[in-house]
Amino acid sequence: MLLLQRRLWAGLSPVRPHFSCLVSAGIHSFSKLTEDGILIFQSKSTDIHQNLALEDWIETNVDLTDRRLFLLWRSRAAVVIGRHQNPWSECDLGAMWRAGVPLARRRSGGGTVYHDMGNLNLTFFSCRKLYDRQRNLRVVTEALRKARPELDVKATERLDIVLNGKYKISGSASRLSRKASYHHCTLLHSADGSALRSVLRPSTPGIHSNATPSVVSSVTNLTDHAPSLTWAELTQALVQQFNTEFGLSSPLALLDPSDESVFPGIGRVASELRSWDWTFGKTPKFSIETELSLVDNLTLERTTAQLHVELKNGLISSIAVTVPDHWLPRRVIDELCDVLTGERFCPHRAAAAISTLIKSEQDETQRRLHNLSNTVISIMG
Repeated sequence: MLLLQRRLWAGLSPVRPHFSCLVSAGIHSFSKLTEDGILIFQSKSTDIHQNLALEDWIETNVDLTDRRLFLLWRSRAAVVIGRHQNPWSECDLGAMWRAGVPLARRRSGGGTVYHDMGNLNLTFFSCRKLYDRQRNLRVVTEALRKARPELDVKATERLDIVLNGKYKISGSASRLSRKASYHHCTLLHSADGSALRSVLRPSTPGIHSNATPSVVSSVTNLTDHAPSLTWAELTQALVQQFNTEFGLSSPLALLDPSDESVFPGIGRVASELRSWDWTFGKTPKFSIETELSLVDNLTLERTTAQLHVELKNGLISSIAVTVPDHWLPRRVIDELCDVLTGERFCPHRAAAAISTLIKSEQDETQRRLHNLSNTVISIMG
């Protein structure tokens, strides 16, 4: 049997699994499942990269001709940026690293969002001709109204969903290919608001970029206004409304996106999404111009330095540091810039690259170079 389980709501007839477990039959098995009328799915995984890979796998491998699919999923704490965004200007990478919160870049556009187990993600798949984000959002707003009639929820022109006319509870993004499409949105049920605020702030000052910026909004959880709204009730309302909106009668099926027998090649997709080259290397080129405050820890003498960095594909293509002549010899500054040029804009890689240079100096020069290097590294997140 495939590792595929079904959780059916009351009144729906069970469908017995009858598919081959051969890897070569994986695509056929999932397609056969949809042909049997099962069009609504919930991911068993709470790994952000596995769930994003599942979205991409379905879009790439499933025939969506005249067909809609609906996927519900949740992930452990993570920050997810849009395809064309700059992570250094969108989130606090240092705070995320200390808290063990991963960063993921999705393949759709749009802004940055915080995920945790209090956030429900909804993905609407269709062929391109059936792509209709307003109708998809109507599934969400109508489900919420039926579950809790007292909630004032509306979709906006920006394709967000707001509560009471001012609090954002859902944001949208989408991806369209030649034949297929998916539109996904978040839905804040009971997310950790303090964690959200602590990580969704810039890592680096002085960034100049054409990357897509996020729009700052006031957010709230559904449970702040409807404390008794359970996950089971919310999920059931969304499943029922998707069926109602599109004239379907699909049960809900659980999927395991780590199962290569059902989703052949999905591990490779997840690995690509986890890679530095995708997560950071796909950042549109940008530059940084900022002032650095320096202090000699022994003499307590203070000064400032000017930093200018050009970056492409997440790599330092050029760097210039200007400090007063009495603070550090020009030779040392040039060596520092040479070491960093071509390196990833990453604190761990930069620290490793600089360490040999620092060890080669002595006394005041070494002390001040160490201070300058740490200050430069600190802006990398």
